[in-house]
Amino acid sequence: MSFRTMTDEAIAAEIGARIEQMRLEKNLTQQQVADAVGLSRVSYGKLVRGQGKFTNVIAVLRALDALELVEHFVPEVGFSPMELLRLKGRQRQRARPADTAGDQSGTEGVSGDGKQELDW
Repeated sequence: MSFRTMTDEAIAAEIGARIEQMRLEKNLTQQQVADAVGLSRVSYGKLVRGQGKFTNVIAVLRALDALELVEHFVPEVGFSPMELLRLKGRQRQRARPADTAGDQSGTEGVSGDGKQELDW
């Protein structure tokens, strides 16, 4: 089954049907699962028809001991090493000295090549 060709509502209903199948495989009633997560049986029924709140879906997955499915649903994605290097170039590397009281241009003590000149 390809989710790409399904509507959002159809995908939600399919997720609900899969949760319902997991409940049946664990030999639990709808009421038992609903009680475990603090829902009414009617709310649980809506959830498995694809009309539930996302937080309730997570709670039901937790009650069915299937929370690891969330990791597969939306896996954590890190930046590639190359992307991290590219972003690092935008991070501030050093602090710029504060302007002196009499300097309004912000260039006093800076040589032509942009390096700080110290007078000590």
